[in-house]
Amino acid sequence: MAQVVQTHSPKPHLPPDGRQGFVSDWASDQQVFKNVSWGKAMMWIFLLSDTFIFGCFLIAYMTARMSTVVPWPNPSEVFALTIAGHEIPLILIAIMTFVLISSSGTMAMAVNYGYRRDRRMTAMLMLLTAIFGATFVGMQAFEWTKLIHEGVRPWENPWGAAQFGSSFFMITGFHGTHVTIGVIFLLIIARKVWRGDFDTERRGFFTSRKGRYEIVEITGLYWHFVDLVWVFIFAFFYLW
Repeated sequence: MAQVVQTHSPKPHLPPDGRQGFVSDWASDQQVFKNVSWGKAMMWIFLLSDTFIFGCFLIAYMTARMSTVVPWPNPSEVFALTIAGHEIPLILIAIMTFVLISSSGTMAMAVNYGYRRDRRMTAMLMLLTAIFGATFVGMQAFEWTKLIHEGVRPWENPWGAAQFGSSFFMITGFHGTHVTIGVIFLLIIARKVWRGDFDTERRGFFTSRKGRYEIVEITGLYWHFVDLVWVFIFAFFYLW
């Protein structure tokens, strides 16, 4: 009597579930974010590290303000401007905030038009964003000049606690540097978009090999981060 030999087909290899699956994905040689390019992933990692730096600055500022026994200057008085004989508190800061938030909107539209392959609108919106950023930096330079002229220094100020000057110049200066770098990159990418480098796949500085407009989105990520940081600086430094 013949024996029936049963053969078992090998079970398909299934990825592990739950925590083991999470660890397996992060330990693989593939990109962790399967549908995200390395350029975008590296920008997110950079922004995360920059978040820690700005967070440390703001925490140090809050610690200094709460621990000092010397009265802290009133921001409404320090950052007031005299217009037509009337002293208006925080008017310059309000305009700066409006300009920077508006630039975030133009940057978002630039990314949208970039993925539509509309070179003209993408370049124009990036240029407008750069103009907003340069305007912000110019107003910040005016603010610095005004306070320095009134006697504010990193080690002293005429209105109270000496920590005010060091906190102000450190936090706003670091943020202003980020905005300035962002403006430079916006101008570089806008020029390349206008020339059609991303349509002709022209190789060069900051040009993708596949001629994609992804660099516009990556630049947008950086710009939105700079805008978001300013919201926290505005809330903690100027409104508190």
